[in-house]
Amino acid sequence: MSRAAQRVDTNSPVPPYEQIRAQLAAPISTGRLAEGELLPTVWQLTPDLGPATGTVARAYREPEAASLIRTRRGAGSRVAPLPAGIHRPHRDELAAPARRLAAEARALGANDTEVEAAIGEALRG
Repeated sequence: MSRAAQRVDTNSPVPPYEQIRAQLAAPISTGRLAEGELLPTVWQLTPDLGPATGTVARAYREPEAASLIRTRRGAGSRVAPLPAGIHRPHRDELAAPARRLAAEARALGANDTEVEAAIGEALRG
C-alpha cells in the first residue's frame, strides 16, 4: 500500500483517525489491495501523516475489528480475506454505470482524456 496515497486533511471536519481508517478500508473492501498485502506500520505512517501514534493505531483497530486486516506482532498488518457478505463487483456489473458516467461527461462537453483524468482523481480522492 502506498504511503503517499494516504493523507490527513487537517481542515476537514472528519476526524483524522476516520480519514485514515477510510483510506485503509476502502481499497481493501473494493479489492484494490490484495489479500495478504503488507500494510505500512503505525510507526511508518505516523510521521508521514502527522497525527499522534495513538490516532493512527485507532485507525487500524477498526478495520481489524471488521476482519479487513490481520495484525500479528512481529509480522505486521496484512490484508485479510474479504469477509462473507462483502461483494466485489464483476467487470460486467461496472459497465452500465461507467457508460452512464461517460455519457453524462460527454454531454457536459468533456473529451475522453478529461473523463479519464476526472475518474483518476475521484479514485485517488
